[in-house]
Amino acid sequence: MELAERLQADRFPELTDHFTYTIAGDGCLMEGISQEAISLAGHLKLNKLVVLWDDNNITIDGPVSLSSSEDQEKRFEACGWDVQSINGHDFYAITDAIAKAKLSGKPSLIACKTKIGKGAPNKEGKSSSHGAPLGEEEILGARVNLQWPYGNFEIPADIAASWAEVGKKGAARFAEWNETLSNYGDVSRAEFERTSTGNLGEYKDALQELKNKFVEDGAKLATRQSSKKVLDVLTGKLPELVGGSADLTGSNGTLADSQTQISANDFSGSYINYGIREHAMQAVMNGLALHGGFVPYAGTFLVFSDYARPALRLAALMSVRNVFVGTHDSIGLGEDGPTHQPVEHLSALRVIPNLYVFRPADSVEVAECWELALELERSPSVLSLTRQGLKAFRTNASENLSAKGAYLVRENEDYKATILASGSELEIALKAADTLAEDGILVNVASVPCMELFESQSKEYKDSVLGMERKIAVEAASRMSWDKYLC
Repeated sequence: MELAERLQADRFPELTDHFTYTIAGDGCLMEGISQEAISLAGHLKLNKLVVLWDDNNITIDGPVSLSSSEDQEKRFEACGWDVQSINGHDFYAITDAIAKAKLSGKPSLIACKTKIGKGAPNKEGKSSSHGAPLGEEEILGARVNLQWPYGNFEIPADIAASWAEVGKKGAARFAEWNETLSNYGDVSRAEFERTSTGNLGEYKDALQELKNKFVEDGAKLATRQSSKKVLDVLTGKLPELVGGSADLTGSNGTLADSQTQISANDFSGSYINYGIREHAMQAVMNGLALHGGFVPYAGTFLVFSDYARPALRLAALMSVRNVFVGTHDSIGLGEDGPTHQPVEHLSALRVIPNLYVFRPADSVEVAECWELALELERSPSVLSLTRQGLKAFRTNASENLSAKGAYLVRENEDYKATILASGSELEIALKAADTLAEDGILVNVASVPCMELFESQSKEYKDSVLGMERKIAVEAASRMSWDKYLC
């Protein structure tokens, strides 16, 4: 989210100037993603990021020493952070530390030494106060020890009055900000408001031209290559698109011709070198989307969606729009061998609610799927793309046929079966249909670029695609997500 602030501040400096604060605990800092995030934030010198670490030395099982002995402060320092250590129960120390952090040229960690369950007569500083309610007796004892005579959920009048004053201060600053916005140049103000509300600009005419060119050329391209051509068009029309890759830019085709890479000294670009940090990459995309002003996408090999999965799942739960580009999506993945074959990953991704998995079969479908992914304002997407070249099969791009999730590409009146396929296997399915036709056996062939969209269609439409005869699915992956169509 702080990265979004820096990017936005470069584009609209008079309108964007805020800090990003987070509160983290001992367990948060043990998670592997914390190191990915700490390292990237330090590398980019995100100096408006302030982390308040609740340093209470307790986890659910007991003291942190059961499972960790690292020096967190030195760890942050090694990653380029400014570090302070204070008494986390001293409000004035917290205030002073935040004021100092705001002057730093680095992201800041404030180690707030605290006692969990402070004031509880028998549970202060113990893991028993971590994962369970204190109980009535401990609460009563804590009230006495903390000299807190107020009732449940009662806010003392002086505190409520102070808080109201903060609100008045905020209201005044908001009024000043609105005045700045109203006096902004018409074009810049319109662009700020458009991107901040998530509304996309005018890009469909340019994308349609590219679709028509794909049909005209009929070139055999890997879908990762087609995706790169689509991004060249989209990023020229949609400056809010922020791309990236987990150290596989050339393989993923995620850097468009018009994009420049951001760095600690230059946030004017729109491409992030995430390094080998797949989990943080997806989490950063979530933060960019939640902050507003950007539509993020980033790539790696599809097999590495394993590493990004927790954040992909959260993207779906939070209903944020971003696009995970997963290339080398089948057994035709090149020289990397069996450990990189994403056999089960399509099924594993398809079971995540509100995540749309697109597996296009040629260049036109790639453009269609990108368009659909961008239109999903409250859902993340996965684009599953090939390393190997695929023959073009679409001869018309006037309608986005991928929008229905599946459609017939070969239809016969007296058919004996329907072959369903996606991505690189559609070409194989069409060849199989030709071979069967030579023996007098006619089959229908359906492209299934997105099961989630297909499931949202009417029963009548689904029946028209699946047909009433036997169904065969062809995909270089686990069969699990296809079973519902084969019965």
